[in-house]
Amino acid sequence: MSERIIMRTGECLIAGGPPFTAAEPEVVIGELDGPVGTAIATLTGNQSAGHSKVFAILDTDIQVRPVTLMVSKVTVKSSDYTNILMGTVQGAIANGVLDAVRAGDIPKEKANDLGIICSVWLNPGAAKDENLDHEALFDIHRRATAQAIKKAMCNEPSIDWLLENQDKITHKYYQRALDAKKS
Repeated sequence: MSERIIMRTGECLIAGGPPFTAAEPEVVIGELDGPVGTAIATLTGNQSAGHSKVFAILDTDIQVRPVTLMVSKVTVKSSDYTNILMGTVQGAIANGVLDAVRAGDIPKEKANDLGIICSVWLNPGAAKDENLDHEALFDIHRRATAQAIKKAMCNEPSIDWLLENQDKITHKYYQRALDAKKS
């Protein structure tokens, strides 16, 4: 794939695991010398209380390629939450990025030319759960990250699929509201 990748977007939701382990990453992927690179540089230098932006790393001092900037969707309010987000989840996202390269969803030859911004959702209840299943949390966030990247790089869902299925799909939480209203 030698074509320029200006900006691609993708998302994924994986739920149904143990309590507080659901993942819902949203990714933006593009060339570092384009708008995504500018956004990564801007976000990195524009830290804000409760919404730190950090690079996805396999372990301290081992950053992944393509460079991936994690941005929390939830305001971080405790050190317990921070430790889970910047530990288990950060490692999972880094592994998910490498899984996407290994699968060919991100061309290996573009690993130093692309950047990823990954908006991360970690359920705030995770910080209070003394029995949090870190292995499940890691696995779910890893799989969701790789899947969001795949969807972004494949432009999924396609506009044809969306138009064909638009009237067959009701947002999960809207449907719950409708069902609750009927009760």
